[in-house]
Amino acid sequence: MKKLTTCFQAPVSMARPRGTRRIDVYGLKIGRRLQCFGEAAYSQWVLLEASPSIQLYCERPAYLNFGGAKILADYWVKEDDRESLLLIGESGQISTTTIGSTQYEVRTIPSAELAAMRTWIENWERMLPVITSYRDLLTDSFFKSVEKFVSEPMQLSFIERELGTSDLTTVRAAVFTLLHRGRLDAPRLRTEPLSFLSHFEPRNAKP
Repeated sequence: MKKLTTCFQAPVSMARPRGTRRIDVYGLKIGRRLQCFGEAAYSQWVLLEASPSIQLYCERPAYLNFGGAKILADYWVKEDDRESLLLIGESGQISTTTIGSTQYEVRTIPSAELAAMRTWIENWERMLPVITSYRDLLTDSFFKSVEKFVSEPMQLSFIERELGTSDLTTVRAAVFTLLHRGRLDAPRLRTEPLSFLSHFEPRNAKP
């Protein structure tokens, strides 16, 4: 098994590219704020936070040298026993690169792939701020009670009504956090906008 590293902990220092929007976000999985330069980088960041298999990531981790050209990788990603570098919008032929003595898989993310995930991304754009706001306010015992209650597909409105306290958002935050951690699933959110009617269910629930 390939030995994993955590060498990419901070981005390459660079100015915002001219004409590119800077989007400031908080990375729950890395415990710090980061800046996304452009909508594509931001959308990819949302997908990294949304995927339970992603353990760590770093934006703009390193320059890659190919044929004399320097290309700044958009993200370094660690998941399970796999590490890779992501290039957004590249079409290419790049498959691996060596940095120091370590060889990394290079994955290209076509713009069309991000566009196809638009609904999923927009739903997580709404959920991530709630998770971030409540990340230090909910207890493990509360998470366990919510996860135990959601034993089959249930509408968000039903979960909130049955488990609601004086602040229904606490239940919503717990549901979203459990989804973020991979403890719950919500397959329909890939194609349907988030609403009170959205269904959440145990991970790997049988149809």
